[in-house]
Amino acid sequence: MKQITKGLAGIFAAGILTLFSLAGYLKLSLPNEYYLEYGDDLRLPSHFAANVTSAFNNNPNDEMYTVSLKLLDSIPIKDVQVQLVEQRMVVPGGTPFGIKMFTEGVMIVGMSDIQLGTETINPSKDAGLKIGDMLISVNGKSISRNDDIKNIILESEGNEVTLSVKREDEILEFYLKPVHNEYDNTYKAGIWVRDSSAGIGTMTYYDPETLSFGGLGHAICDVDTGRVMPLLSGEIVDVNISGSSMGESGKPGELKGRFVSNIASGSLLKNTELGIFGVLNNAPVEVSPIPMAYKQEIKPGHAVILSTVSGDKPQEFNIVIERVNYSETNDTKNMIIRVTDERLLTATGGIVQGMSGSPIIQNGKLVGAVTHVFVNDPARGYSIFAENMDKQLKLVEKEHILSKYN
Repeated sequence: MKQITKGLAGIFAAGILTLFSLAGYLKLSLPNEYYLEYGDDLRLPSHFAANVTSAFNNNPNDEMYTVSLKLLDSIPIKDVQVQLVEQRMVVPGGTPFGIKMFTEGVMIVGMSDIQLGTETINPSKDAGLKIGDMLISVNGKSISRNDDIKNIILESEGNEVTLSVKREDEILEFYLKPVHNEYDNTYKAGIWVRDSSAGIGTMTYYDPETLSFGGLGHAICDVDTGRVMPLLSGEIVDVNISGSSMGESGKPGELKGRFVSNIASGSLLKNTELGIFGVLNNAPVEVSPIPMAYKQEIKPGHAVILSTVSGDKPQEFNIVIERVNYSETNDTKNMIIRVTDERLLTATGGIVQGMSGSPIIQNGKLVGAVTHVFVNDPARGYSIFAENMDKQLKLVEKEHILSKYN
């Protein structure tokens, strides 16, 4: 009898330990913040296979309140913040666009040594400059084009110049002394710089009232340094997709297209880690708005993406959302998706470059956008929550409004 009792006690203790372990897992897995539409209840995803309940800690009629999450109505998980919002209605995209952007300053993308007699020297490296630095001004004169820095160095006649540089979030000052290149009788700084970028992306959605839009779902980065290119000015233009190179294991594919007009269809406001954002000149498609889903509404299972792999009109393709990651450590890799539509697999091999920003729709709501392909499995890739993109868009809109009055 004692052995039976002891055995039951062991089973009970193991069960309690399992529940507390599950509560710890949920504490890390569930978000700390939620958006919730007025009149709705906080419904957590059932795929956690746990009876998670919530209880208001203050008046649920407030616009912001705290909710205590508990496992089985008894084991505390954590307190989360819930903000009440109006239902967000947006127009899904899927249309391709050409991107033309100029950077804020010029980016150092490479360095090269200069022959000085029997020695080699690099003035920029010696001055303390690094690849990825943004040159903002030289001798107090603003820099916005490659030729700006080139002409100032040529005219320096070897005299020291003062460089204002943005590195990460700091503005730094460096002193550089150009050297004379005897081969072409000019002065050199020993750097390669870039002032612009161009490419093809996909629009995720736009606001039918303000015509503000979001696309890509990730930043435009310099091809050589991998750094986010700070936007000075930019625009989007219409594009026609002529085909694609197939995605293969170890070799991502790419949409091929051409700019069909030099007339801008919209202006860019900001290039961010969560995508590019701007304002359209006109509504591009006559599509009815659909609700935007919040992260707690998204579930693993069937969904569709809107993407353009031929011409200029998006098509609907079937996918499966394999995993939803509610961790807040990465704002762009929130879901893992897999292409199941044979038409898309035949046309592109799966997810290819240029499809970034393709909207994902589940249960009639915009849930996110395609962002990255798995290099070794082009049928699968990462996606971002639409909620994260929209949060960034609202910040960009506020900055744009404030800039008009400053």
